[in-house]
Amino acid sequence: MTVIDANRMHEIEARYPEYFHRSFRQRFGGLMIVIATLLYGLYAVWFFDFPKLFAEAHWERVGIYLSQWVSYDVQPEFRIQNDGTIAVRYPRFSPLGDNPHPDWVVDNPDGSITIAVSGAGLAVTVSKSETIVTAHGVSVPVDVSSGAPKVVGPVPAWMTVYDDNVLADLGFAGDVSISVNRVKIRKRFLGWANFVFDTQSSFFDKPVGEVISLIVSGPRIKPDQSNLSLAFDDIWNNSEWQHGDVWTKLFQTIVMAFLGTLLGALAAFPLAFMAARNITPNRLLNQILKRFFDFLRSVDMLIWALFLTRAFGPGPLAGSGAIFLTETGTLGKLYSEGLENIDNKPREGIQSTGAQTVLVHRYGIMPQIVPVIVSQTLYQWESNVRGATIIGAVGAGGIGLKLWEAMRTNANWENVAYMVILILIVVFLFDAASNALRHRLMGSRTH
Repeated sequence: MTVIDANRMHEIEARYPEYFHRSFRQRFGGLMIVIATLLYGLYAVWFFDFPKLFAEAHWERVGIYLSQWVSYDVQPEFRIQNDGTIAVRYPRFSPLGDNPHPDWVVDNPDGSITIAVSGAGLAVTVSKSETIVTAHGVSVPVDVSSGAPKVVGPVPAWMTVYDDNVLADLGFAGDVSISVNRVKIRKRFLGWANFVFDTQSSFFDKPVGEVISLIVSGPRIKPDQSNLSLAFDDIWNNSEWQHGDVWTKLFQTIVMAFLGTLLGALAAFPLAFMAARNITPNRLLNQILKRFFDFLRSVDMLIWALFLTRAFGPGPLAGSGAIFLTETGTLGKLYSEGLENIDNKPREGIQSTGAQTVLVHRYGIMPQIVPVIVSQTLYQWESNVRGATIIGAVGAGGIGLKLWEAMRTNANWENVAYMVILILIVVFLFDAASNALRHRLMGSRTH
């Protein structure tokens, strides 16, 4: 065991003061950061009044919207005529087509109609005098023979009685609205209705095997057009899902992102050389260009899109222009900072040979700056695919505008899900392509 005397101890303290004589900031800096973060969190909770927001939020809508992303509903309406017969009507644009005859609507011998809402144990029987709703293990009769519908017996928790109608909430399966002379049912199904062929298509409601047989070797449905061409036209021009318009707008978004990023990179590249202090020794020009980059970056891409849609009208030109302006500022700043951080020795060595300025830049600067340019440009290109979707919502074209239109109706959430999935796939593919290009161009792929 080694014993250190007082002199030796003082010598060690003098040699390593950072360990033995630490400042207040060094000793308590970490603790102060933790305390400040906690205090800021508490302030944010108070400022935004999170307890009230969570208490008043409509959490039930989350489930409703998510269910509508992956399902569709059919809304038959049963009207009780004066002679006691029951007429069945469907909405004009029903997913079942113009002449629906679903097997879950059964005509009974006594003149009533039974509707299987969603599997065993859930059913609605409509007759001229009463409607019987069977759900959650109980059958609840609703008398409709008098002036207002009246529940016979106790009212279950899933049923609500109003002055002129009774509403039965059957959860994901749908709901039933009962009035004196009308019963309206909303029956929900999993999946996306008519995703391939809409109700106007000649291939609608045909089994897959029959469709393939018609396309491959069947007789022509239209004498002047092959079945394969007809099937493609029906899919592309699907009136419910609008595949042609969605894919066209998606391609517009990709082109907007590519064109805006490319033009921004081409504009930022020469300006960055003039903004870099070690390349262009003109402080006034350096500062003017850097402030110019700051101005272009400080105005958000969405704001540029709003300006340009007023100038050029809605469309992809405004979107490409917004990306171009934003990327000129962003890439100009990144390129100029990369130039200012290069090693000047290769450049000075080439200058000493008497080479022209272009050659000095080509061989003394570009080999050092190319990895930065490639990496940052590809990243911004990938990011702008997402950004182009957002600015499309304000009229700058692309799939963003289509997505916003579907969301505004508050009824086409399955179309929203379709477009969101397409956007996610495109972003994933561009991310993979960007990474592959970076590795290939920068020579960092591992074998």
